[in-house]
Amino acid sequence: MTTKKTSILAGEKLVDAIVRELEEKLAEKIVTIDLRDVSGAVADWFIVCQGDNTSHTTAIANGVIAALKDKHDTRPWHHEGLETGRWALVDYTDVVVHVMLPDVREFYNLESLWNRTP
Repeated sequence: MTTKKTSILAGEKLVDAIVRELEEKLAEKIVTIDLRDVSGAVADWFIVCQGDNTSHTTAIANGVIAALKDKHDTRPWHHEGLETGRWALVDYTDVVVHVMLPDVREFYNLESLWNRTP
């Protein structure tokens, strides 16, 4: 019996690899949020960034997926929003990447919602 492999990288190493790929794809305003001490958090880390337009956000998300698969044999557990590109989500279980358009990011303001730093 085989099990579905989703990620060889984990924790801070996965965060670092994702951030490198986001920078490579020219993602803007990259913010990493450590959720390990937040009760009820759905992941250990959120990474939030933005792209200029829907094509850019889709390219960023697809670029992260492809690069992590090729370089680290790491695949997301789930992804969504790649069709529209307004808010693409790539879920690596313990690290969730949010790639948004600026207006969507401003409206949902995930950084304020989840960031517990004063």
